Amino acid sequence: MILDGAGLSCGDVHAVGHRRAEVAAGPAGRARAAWAAARELTGPVYGRATGVGANKDVAVEHGGHDLLRSHACGAGPLVAPERARAMLAVRLNQLLAGGSGVDPAVLPVLAHAVNAGFTPPVRTYGAIGTGDLTALATTALCLLGELPWRGPEQGTEQGEAAASEEAGAAPVFALAPEDALPFISSGAATLADAALACHRLRELLDAAVGVAALSFAAAGASAEPLAAAVQEARPHPGQAAVAERLRALHAPGPSARVQDPYGYRAFAQVHGAALDALGRAERAVETDLNAATENPLVSGSLAWHNGNFHSAPVALALDALRAALVQTAQLGTARLATLMDPAYTGGLPFLADRPGASGAMILEYVAQDALAELRHLANPVTTGTAVISLGTEDHAGFATQAARQALRCVEPYELVLACERVAATRALHGPAPDRPLTGDLDAALSALRAP
Repeated sequence: MILDGAGLSCGDVHAVGHRRAEVAAGPAGRARAAWAAARELTGPVYGRATGVGANKDVAVEHGGHDLLRSHACGAGPLVAPERARAMLAVRLNQLLAGGSGVDPAVLPVLAHAVNAGFTPPVRTYGAIGTGDLTALATTALCLLGELPWRGPEQGTEQGEAAASEEAGAAPVFALAPEDALPFISSGAATLADAALACHRLRELLDAAVGVAALSFAAAGASAEPLAAAVQEARPHPGQAAVAERLRALHAPGPSARVQDPYGYRAFAQVHGAALDALGRAERAVETDLNAATENPLVSGSLAWHNGNFHSAPVALALDALRAALVQTAQLGTARLATLMDPAYTGGLPFLADRPGASGAMILEYVAQDALAELRHLANPVTTGTAVISLGTEDHAGFATQAARQALRCVEPYELVLACERVAATRALHGPAPDRPLTGDLDAALSALRAP
């Protein structure tokens, strides 16, 4: 995959993070131009000739490496290697977009780290949506050789001397002191998490239509709400796309019910809204994946001090996505409830094989537990703020938390879908004697996770 600062997608980030693709730095003309311009800058350029935050008016000389050491402070568990690797790819792509003024010689070194499986020991906590300073300062110290990289095998640490033969030498680059702040002035870790979440949730929202089709068939639900005339009367794009796909999957017989519950009748509207929210989130994330979010921005012969690092667009879009995810998951649990009801399946309660047996009843408990987790994760982050650095930084977007919570939504949403899939499959193929359903759920989860 050739990175050029312009075409990186959420799917690309996911592929690189999970080592399904390698990267190479494409044409670096914009990065070289910004670097050349940065070397000619004079006057009080933030972070190059001054301190940062409340120290913005304090002139400094050669303090860049100390800035990295002071900011390389995270807390909590190490992030998974795929998240750290995705972060490296995002920062590489952003640097190729130009505007940072960082020495472009670092670009192939970052690409080597990604491809060889080296990741910085980034910890979970340390950012509030105004730049991933702790994660990228840690990365910079790894490049300088002051901190060990995590090696190609997950959970290991490996310095240059201990690098595996297959991976080659651990990445090393003598980042100049004046490049310290420009290198870390980015939300690359937040954007990596957001991209990973958007890609996986796209796969699950697509899979959910097929799961719903099984429930439609099992419950004998009417296809009338899916008619093209209904969608044309209210032309939301996601709704129309869901209805069209479900019409292709669901070939119903005559329905004895005038109207079905909302889990069926309003599925296209609710699930379509989730797809629309996902589309908006993907656009916000991919804009920033390929943007020069640098402060200061080196453009032409000037350094422009600005707020492009602020994550409000991404945070707001991810808040909406998580809320929409809860709504469509709620309809999944509603359909699951109908599959336990003889009025909709024509069988015994809970899809049991004999009167009084519990059958698949426990699936409702599992699904409701997962749904409760989704509701918790949907709490908006954008209603909060923070004032730090002696009041100099008086607002925060918290996209970091929005992205982290979006990633955490993947597992409970998978579980809601798996519970519905297991129940609908049983309803279609007939009851079975009482037995543990953990294996059925695991098989359903594997199917949902299949490439």
